[in-house]
Amino acid sequence: MPRQLGELEDAVMTRVWQWNRPVTVREVLEDLQQERSIAYTTVMTVMDNLHQKGWVRREVDGRAYRYTAVSTRAAYSAALMNEAWSRSDNPAAALVAFFGMMSAEQREALRDAMRIVVPALPEDAAVPPGGEVADEAVGAAGEGVGEGADEAAEAADGAEPEAGR
Repeated sequence: MPRQLGELEDAVMTRVWQWNRPVTVREVLEDLQQERSIAYTTVMTVMDNLHQKGWVRREVDGRAYRYTAVSTRAAYSAALMNEAWSRSDNPAAALVAFFGMMSAEQREALRDAMRIVVPALPEDAAVPPGGEVADEAVGAAGEGVGEGADEAAEAADGAEPEAGR
């Protein structure tokens, strides 16, 4: 699982992800310099480190390298969330607490994602066609923002894990 990117690594990767094309150290440097004072060699070192860590691939272009992201920001974010969730001693309670922290927009994004994922679940997942259970579960979890989220998390703490987990 990936570790969280450092501040400067994240600033560099944000540009690589946003631009979605091969980039040079010079391009990243010039954009970063709009926000902070930073040396070419610092950006070059960060990009080399990102290459060594497997975040970017690079190709020679004349006397420079062009760097391209190996995966997307969405995949990076998902891996971080999965890592944090997998470290929980009570995954159900962690999810309930997480849902309780979500804004209305985030809950809607979760519903949209579940509509995409539910048809791809295996037959033995016991989810009815159309994902009605998933929508209701997301809605119920999202309703508990504030005090209700704490109560829901406490209730989930006592919940038995599902068989097969």
